[in-house]
Amino acid sequence: MNLEIIVLAAGQGTRMKSQLPKVLHTLAGRPLLQHVLQTAQGLQPHAVHVVVGHGAEEVKSALAAFPVNWVLQEEQLGTGHAVQQAMPGVDADSVVLVLYGDVPLITGPTLEALVALATESPALLTARLESPAGYGRILRDAAGALLGVVEHRDANAEQLLIDEINTGVLAAPARDLQRYLPQVGNANTQGEYYLPDILPLAVEEGRNIGSCEADSELDILGVNDRVQLNQVEREFQRRQAERLLREGVSLADAGRIDVRGTLSCAADVSIDVNVVFEGDVILGRGVSIGPNCVIRNADIGDDSTIHGMSHIEEARVGVGASVGPYARLRPGTRLADEARVGNFVETKKAIIGPGSKVNHLSYVGDCEMGAGVNIGAGTITCNYDGVNKHQTDIGDGVFVGSNSTLVAPLEIAARGFVAAGSTITEAVASSDLALGRARQRNISGWSRPVKDQEKD
Repeated sequence: MNLEIIVLAAGQGTRMKSQLPKVLHTLAGRPLLQHVLQTAQGLQPHAVHVVVGHGAEEVKSALAAFPVNWVLQEEQLGTGHAVQQAMPGVDADSVVLVLYGDVPLITGPTLEALVALATESPALLTARLESPAGYGRILRDAAGALLGVVEHRDANAEQLLIDEINTGVLAAPARDLQRYLPQVGNANTQGEYYLPDILPLAVEEGRNIGSCEADSELDILGVNDRVQLNQVEREFQRRQAERLLREGVSLADAGRIDVRGTLSCAADVSIDVNVVFEGDVILGRGVSIGPNCVIRNADIGDDSTIHGMSHIEEARVGVGASVGPYARLRPGTRLADEARVGNFVETKKAIIGPGSKVNHLSYVGDCEMGAGVNIGAGTITCNYDGVNKHQTDIGDGVFVGSNSTLVAPLEIAARGFVAAGSTITEAVASSDLALGRARQRNISGWSRPVKDQEKD
């Protein structure tokens, strides 16, 4: 049987106190719903259906990259009603798994175990909580067979003592859902159609209801407010840190790392405190990341060092390179092997050749430089004329003295030499010395100006 997944994401999330739809609030830099959809994709379903309501167009736009069937629940009348809206698009011969767009930490193995129980009859994911208040309780007979679910608001005093709760995550043959959902009523305190109310209907027919327990309370924690959002954020980061440690990464403090995307590390990587990884980041063997760095969509080559306080975005750093401290590599930067970008240096769309050095206090933008180049402190590539960007090409072995201004478009050929303090506007030929500065004049007998009051 094919697996189809229905994700419920229609809620407004009023307790978030935000105009943003709840499922678009971010966990580790990505919408809650995105995490659920990525987990769903990992199960390799035949189809995924997402039920939206509040902010439907905003949700669809934010997750447009995912191949899902969008279903509109115009009026939010409960989980049973939401699932029913999606059923016309579901193959009758499939097994259906129902997930929630605000439950982002549920794991693939847990869901696989649940689906395996649902090939012939419905199955429910449960959990045992020390404090089950607010959750629906699982009802079982004396032999332990699952009979159904009673919502917290509808439970009597004896039922409120039950510590096994309904997570809401359910799997069932599509034909069962097609048959039972129209029979579900709304005679409860909320006046809603609850999905778990299909279970007593199956029991009445002599069906056995399968169940399995979640590994952790946090696996099934739904995000209803910003406190719970912070809870799942901390748990997500804890899991990321644990994964990295098990893979052989050295973390200065496992509680002070933020992975907001995908982080892949080779052996012997070292990461100091308060480093933020965003998007897709690859760290090669022996890479060292200093404290308080932000690295976004970057590839860092083997044995490179990223010193503290550096920002790297959409850039590639070669083998044995050095960056920072306090450096900023903007999109399009490519550092070749053994290249160095030092403190308070900013680069943009710059190719820094093998062994080349931009050590301090410089801006290099729209530039391609060869191997063994030395850029002195305070050098600026003037790449913008107020309308267009222009290229600076610097050949192998060029030396640019400190406090130089390179006005693009400009070419400095191999082994060219630019004297410190120069403004260069014309091409420099190979092995030439270029000076572009006013000639020094010393005026003898000059009197320093003094303040007016000192004249009196």
